[in-house]
Amino acid sequence: MEYISLGKTNLLVSRTSFGAMSLDCKEIEDFGEEAEEKACALVYQAYKEGINFFDLSHTKENCEKRLGRIVHGIRQSVVLATKSTAQSVQELRRDLQESLLNLDTDSIELYQLENPLFLPGPDTPDGLYNELLSMKERGLVRHIGLATENIEIAREAVESGNYEVIQFPFNVLYPQEYVDLVKLCAEKEIGCIAMQPMNGGLLSNLPIALGYLSQFENVVPVWGVHTQEELQQILYFTANPPVIDDQFNKEVEKIRLFFN
Repeated sequence: MEYISLGKTNLLVSRTSFGAMSLDCKEIEDFGEEAEEKACALVYQAYKEGINFFDLSHTKENCEKRLGRIVHGIRQSVVLATKSTAQSVQELRRDLQESLLNLDTDSIELYQLENPLFLPGPDTPDGLYNELLSMKERGLVRHIGLATENIEIAREAVESGNYEVIQFPFNVLYPQEYVDLVKLCAEKEIGCIAMQPMNGGLLSNLPIALGYLSQFENVVPVWGVHTQEELQQILYFTANPPVIDDQFNKEVEKIRLFFN
C-alpha cells in the first residue's frame, strides 16, 4: 500500500481510502442481524491490507456509529475524516459533538464543511470558518477541509489557502478544468481527495478508473465499498495497477466518447 501526506498536513494516509458512508448500504443491511459483523469484516480486511484512511459524513449517523464501534480497538492506527453540512456555528458545534460521540473519539483527524452554498472564510458573517479554527485550536479536530461538488467553490477554496484539504468529484470522465484543479492543489500543497472515483456507479471498468487516478500523485480517491468482492477488486488493482501506455489511453478515450 502506498501512503502520502495530505498536502501540508502531517496525516500520512493510504492512497486507497475507504468511503465509510456505504457501511449501511443495502448489500450489508440485507444480512439482517449479521449486518454489523459484515461491516466489521469489510473494515478489518481493508485495515489488514494497509488502508488506514476512512472518510464519511455526519449525514450518515448510523455509519459514523458503526465505524466508531468497529475501529475502537485500532483507533490509534487509523485516520478518520467526517463532514458537516452545518449552516450556522451552532449547528457546526452540535454536529461535531455528535460525530465525536458517534465515532467514540476525543478528536477527529480531518473535519470538513460539506457542500456549503458559498465559501466560508475568516471575514464571512456566518462564522463557520473561524469556528473550525477554534475547534482545531482546542484539539477537537486536527485539520480542517472542505468537500464540495461545485468546482468554482473548490477552486476558490484552494486559492484562498484557508483550507488544508479539499474534496471534490474527480474521475476519468471529468474535463481538463478538474485536472487543472488537481494540479493547483499540488502546487499549493493542499490535500486533494477525489470523491466519486466510479462516477456514482456509472463507471464499471475499475482498472481504468483506478489507473487513471493513479497518475495524479497527490490524489487520494475515496472508494465506496459495498461487498467483500468489491473490496478485493479494489485491493487487487491497487497492488497491480494497469500499465499506462498507448493502449490504456485509447481505452480512456473510448470510455469518454461513450459517455459524451
